[in-house]
Amino acid sequence: MANRFTYGADMSAQRSLLRALGWTDGEIAKPMVAIVCAQSEIIPGHMYLDRIARAAAEGVIAAGGKPVIVPSIGVCDGIAMGHEGMKYSLPSREIIADGAEILLRAHAFQAAVFIGNCDKIIPGMLMAAARVNIPSAFVSGGPMLAGRVHGKKTSLSTMFEQAGACAAGVISGEELKNYELNACPTCGSCSGMFTANSLNCLLEALGMALPGNGTLPMAYSGRLALAKRTGEAVMELFKNSVRPRDIMTAAAFKNAETVDMAIGASTNTVLHLLAVAAEAETEGVSIDIMNGISERTPNLCRLAPAGERYIEELHEAGGISAVMKELYLAGLIDGEAVTVGGKKLKEVIADAPAPDGDIIKTVKAPYSPQGGLTVLKGNLAPEGSIVKKSAVDPAMLRHSGPAKCFDSEEDAMAAITSGRISKGDVVVIRYEGPKGGPGMREMLAPTSAIVGAGLGADVALITDGRFSGATRGAAIGHVCPEAAAGGVIGIVEDGDTIEIDIPACRIDLKVPDGEIASRLSAFTPKVKEADGYLKRYRDGVSSASKGAVRK
Repeated sequence: MANRFTYGADMSAQRSLLRALGWTDGEIAKPMVAIVCAQSEIIPGHMYLDRIARAAAEGVIAAGGKPVIVPSIGVCDGIAMGHEGMKYSLPSREIIADGAEILLRAHAFQAAVFIGNCDKIIPGMLMAAARVNIPSAFVSGGPMLAGRVHGKKTSLSTMFEQAGACAAGVISGEELKNYELNACPTCGSCSGMFTANSLNCLLEALGMALPGNGTLPMAYSGRLALAKRTGEAVMELFKNSVRPRDIMTAAAFKNAETVDMAIGASTNTVLHLLAVAAEAETEGVSIDIMNGISERTPNLCRLAPAGERYIEELHEAGGISAVMKELYLAGLIDGEAVTVGGKKLKEVIADAPAPDGDIIKTVKAPYSPQGGLTVLKGNLAPEGSIVKKSAVDPAMLRHSGPAKCFDSEEDAMAAITSGRISKGDVVVIRYEGPKGGPGMREMLAPTSAIVGAGLGADVALITDGRFSGATRGAAIGHVCPEAAAGGVIGIVEDGDTIEIDIPACRIDLKVPDGEIASRLSAFTPKVKEADGYLKRYRDGVSSASKGAVRK
């Protein structure tokens, strides 16, 4: 397919602007490939994305294309955590998708390489790729290396939990400073199986990135070689007219969900895969298929925060390819799925090593016979809620206790840090959903404070907001409908019994049906103040059970 600007007097004015950029006749005649890069100096995972972008551009040039580096915004969830900034994290996903769509279509790009790394950036870019549907491939910046404190590996989740321990008087301020100086030693996406790394791993399972994308550390030079190969791969996709919707089929999404369950990924992956599937107009992908996939998929990996292993160790054990090969040999994923490398998935993983039995368990001897995520439903969450089961203390898989209700994260944090939460309690944080927040903040600070205070095996936390991929414990998020939409979570009262049964996929408010109906009939949801983009987002966002996409 010829470049839109190559021929004709009707494009001469446009070509004059390309010449103003210093383009030659040869460059103008080549396919135009956008290198959509989210480099910035505020996100550790994005600090060196300019290097990745230049390497991808070199690959495009080597394969006969004209690369053009263009920008994308991004939010660092870790830095935004625990204050108003977190309200902008999930909403930024829509801006990232819209921005990439605008750049790609306004400039008539013919193909694209997407380069991000962190939580909302990758799903926003995936949404754009599905929407614009020009040949596209992804290469992420890669994870940071794990930190070390007292000879033990650490990560950002350790840091948040130690902050909770300090607030509870368990460790000193001096010890907390020691963790602060050593928890995040290099640039990259945070070193555990948190949301960013979860999504970067799932890019491989979706077929939208080459092997190694999810696990090869940013600090390794192999990441640059991977970027070059990705630039070459997108040119092959262009030559063969293979587009994102040809790759992101229903089978590909089910593969991704299966890998999601096997690696115990972040609960946020459910939210984002639903949104990407909606953009790709892929049928058969909904929250209702998740438990079926979880029931037949063994949990093969338990990386931080669910365990004490880190992404770099998963890479050394063979990475996502090794996980997928084990799943494929067990008949759990579709090996016929197409990938951006021009091969079927079964060909991509053919030479991957067998599980080491330690970092990657076998299907016959897994950590658990079911997957790492579970969707809970019941009268408290009729549209569903989500929990990272693999990161829950076994003692909390079933729990019944009195509710302690808070209408914001700040109120809940004040209660936790002042010792007002007791063993057995169920902390309820509401009006933090997509509409109620607005923006659906992550709740890493409250969960970390609970764990840091030594209550991780005794206290559950439920919210219509989200949890960070770094969260562990009985933390149940995405409760739908949310309080701001008139959901039952909005009429829970202090002292009401909440029953959680994760193996049975249930979460229920143990109040008579008539009492619930009476409370709902008298219920007027609170409306938090919002202006600017957050107000527009609040007025147009859908339920988290639908991916929190715009209506």
